[in-house]
Amino acid sequence: MHPAELLRQAGLKPYPLEALSGGEMGQVWRAGPYVVKTHPSPPTGLFRAEARGLWALAQAGVRVPQVYWASEAGLVLEYLPPGPPNWEGLARMLAALHRLRPPAYGWDEPVFLGSFALPEGTNLDWPRFWKEKRIRPLLEATWPALGTLGPRLEALLDQPLPQEGPTLLHGDLWQGNVWHTPDGPALLDPSVWWGERAVDLAMMTLFGGFPAEFWRLYRTLYPIPLEVERALPRYQVYYLLLHVHLFGPRYLPLLARTLEQA
Repeated sequence: MHPAELLRQAGLKPYPLEALSGGEMGQVWRAGPYVVKTHPSPPTGLFRAEARGLWALAQAGVRVPQVYWASEAGLVLEYLPPGPPNWEGLARMLAALHRLRPPAYGWDEPVFLGSFALPEGTNLDWPRFWKEKRIRPLLEATWPALGTLGPRLEALLDQPLPQEGPTLLHGDLWQGNVWHTPDGPALLDPSVWWGERAVDLAMMTLFGGFPAEFWRLYRTLYPIPLEVERALPRYQVYYLLLHVHLFGPRYLPLLARTLEQA
């Protein structure tokens, strides 16, 4: 759907459109005080899931863009102007987020990692939930491309995982989904659900981008146990399987190296 039509449906006046970087998952425009997100063929529920995730993060005290309109065709969000990096503010915000303790693992609504749909539902058994509801769907989607890595991944699923308890996850927390504003850092493009904070930490360390000053304060506010640090490559597999599924075999070498670390 054309972004001007989304603004009309939302009851908002039109503005000149400026294309923004939307990554691989859709198209993004600035329209005056708004950001409009669309997709050429969005999976059912994709944009409504993002809107619910932004609302959940806002309720948890995280700065996010306000949602003005959400439909199957797209989103209309608040435009947040850029500001100076505030890594201290981000460390405090994420440490507070990760200290939340919801009652279970999972999510009661559909969850998307990028455009990949993941099963909804909750469970108190973290290893079982992680294996069956998060890794197994991605493993099945990528199996033909994995070759000898497939059986190695399956064997990894049966190894025990350290647990700190469920928290509210951003779910796709790389540097590109952090936006610094004049009022402090904000989070964008979430894949929100309740899980071990190691899921967020894994993405934060997979592609880099969070400087030492961030990590010093975050670790002071919420220390990371050694066993959790050592398990991060096993959680990074989650994101790398998605990259193999979406972008092809060029991510297989990184997946193989991550399996060696795991």
